[in-house]
Amino acid sequence: MTGPSAPASATRGGEIRVVPDAAALAEAAATAFVRLTTAAVAQRGRATVALSGGSTPRRMGELLASPRYRDQVPWSKLAIFWGDERWVPESSPESNAGVAKRTFLDQVPVAPDQVFPFPTGEDDPARAAASYEATIRRVFGQPHGIPRFDLILLGMGDDGHTASLFPGTAALTETVALAVANQTPRQGAIRLTLTYPILNAGRDIVFLIAGEGKAETLAAMLEGPPRPRDLPAQGLQPSDGRLTWLVDAAAAAKLSTAGVPGG
Repeated sequence: MTGPSAPASATRGGEIRVVPDAAALAEAAATAFVRLTTAAVAQRGRATVALSGGSTPRRMGELLASPRYRDQVPWSKLAIFWGDERWVPESSPESNAGVAKRTFLDQVPVAPDQVFPFPTGEDDPARAAASYEATIRRVFGQPHGIPRFDLILLGMGDDGHTASLFPGTAALTETVALAVANQTPRQGAIRLTLTYPILNAGRDIVFLIAGEGKAETLAAMLEGPPRPRDLPAQGLQPSDGRLTWLVDAAAAAKLSTAGVPGG
C-alpha cells in the first residue's frame, strides 16, 4: 500500500520520515528529488546531484521518467554524479550508472555531457578515483576546497555501510581525497566511492532505506552509541547541511524515535 507518512521526527542523526512501504518510499524520494533540485536551480542556477545504486533509487528513477514527474524536474540544469560504483563495465547489470541510464536517464531530457559516471573503463581503480575527483572539481569549478553537492542520495546496507564505505575499510579514514578506490574484504571486490569529506559537505543528504532486514542496523545506527568504524553510515554528519532518513515501516520497526506511518 501507499499512504501518508508519519510526522517527521528528529534524532542526533537527522530527521526521520517513515512511510508505509517501498512504493511509498520511491514516491517520497521522487518528490524530494523534484523539490530539492528545483530549489537548487532557483538559488544557484543549477543542481548537482549524487545518485545511489539499489532498488529504491531505481524505482525513484522510473517515477522521475514517468509522465507524472518528468516535466517537474529541471533536467537541463542538472549535473549528475554517483556516490559509488562497482569496478565493472557500465554495460554490467551491477553498474550503478549503467542501471540508472538504462532505467531512467536515457528516457529523460538530460544531455550526456551532464552525466558523470565513475570512469570504470580506466585501467586502474586508484587512477579512476583520482580522475573522478578531477572531474568533480572541473564541473564544480572548484580546484581547491570541498565542493558541495546540492543533493546526495544514499542507501545503507545491513552491515551499516553507505556508498562504498564499508566497516573497517581504509576509505573510512580518508580526510583529503574526494574519491578513492576501496578494497572491500566482505565482498572480495574493489569499489570506487566518494569519501566523508565531500559527502558531509552536501547541502541535502537523503538516505533511502527499505525492508525489515535493515531494521536492527538502522536502530543501532540512529539510537545506539557512535561506532562509525563498524557502522559507517553513522559517519554522515553534515557540516552545514540537512540529513534526512526516508524509511519504510519495515525498516523503522525497531526505532523508538520514529512514529508509525498512517494507513
